[in-house]
Amino acid sequence: MPHKRLLLGLLMAPALLWLVGLVVLPHVDLALLSLRARVAPGEYAPSLRQYETFIEEPLYWHTFVRTALMSMLATGLTLLLAFPIAWTIAKIARGRVRSMMVVLCLIPFWVSETVRTLGWMILLRESGVLPALLVTLGLSEQPIEMLYRDATILVGLVYTSMLFMVVPLIGAFESLDDTLVEAAYDLGGNGWSILRQIVIPHAAPGIVAGCIVVFMLTLGNYLTPTLLGGKNSLWFTEQIYTQFITRFNWEQGAAFGFLLLGLSTAIVWAGLKLTGQRFGEVMRRS
Repeated sequence: MPHKRLLLGLLMAPALLWLVGLVVLPHVDLALLSLRARVAPGEYAPSLRQYETFIEEPLYWHTFVRTALMSMLATGLTLLLAFPIAWTIAKIARGRVRSMMVVLCLIPFWVSETVRTLGWMILLRESGVLPALLVTLGLSEQPIEMLYRDATILVGLVYTSMLFMVVPLIGAFESLDDTLVEAAYDLGGNGWSILRQIVIPHAAPGIVAGCIVVFMLTLGNYLTPTLLGGKNSLWFTEQIYTQFITRFNWEQGAAFGFLLLGLSTAIVWAGLKLTGQRFGEVMRRS
């Protein structure tokens, strides 16, 4: 037994070091930073001033709420698009067709997020491919600037998050016994009733897992909203970047970071409560 415990400890050591060194300690340091204020050069005192500034400044909390709503909308759109794709891969496609569909979902992630986002900019900018195509087809008299809009930000967020929704849904659908669906049809059920009473309840852990991952990715995304939305993107991660890098106000940036962490935790918790799921079960079954 001592040898097994030692071996288990050695196997877990790298993960524990990674968790403590790159997750726990930085968050503890950020917490301490967010709870102090500079009173003189090199002198600090405990303070909640950073959080008071967030409440008092309309731009900050407006951007905070906007980021949360846009992230939830992007998560919902990703789920709507990923659901039929995952169902087709898991239950309909066979052989090479299925493999090809999986590869098509993976291909965009063979390049960095920067390259993917720049690709959308090339397609949608006023002198880009899509506006020129609309003019060629006679659908527009002149090229239209499609960047720097909320819809463009949503397109980019959905595109960069699609795989993280498709994968858990495929796993959930593959575990669904086809005979249950066949029996439901034999008993007079229609497509909608089967979807609502059999497919969705069975796939609930995969749906919740995908939504959690996609929501956290979109909420914390910096590059896509900034490039596709421009200066008017009003994304909260940009405010955090500004405080840390531009203004060198690490205390305010740390407070903003913890507010974003609290928001993601609260929304994930509320989603689990509303769906009646438990986080451990969702992660295990998906």
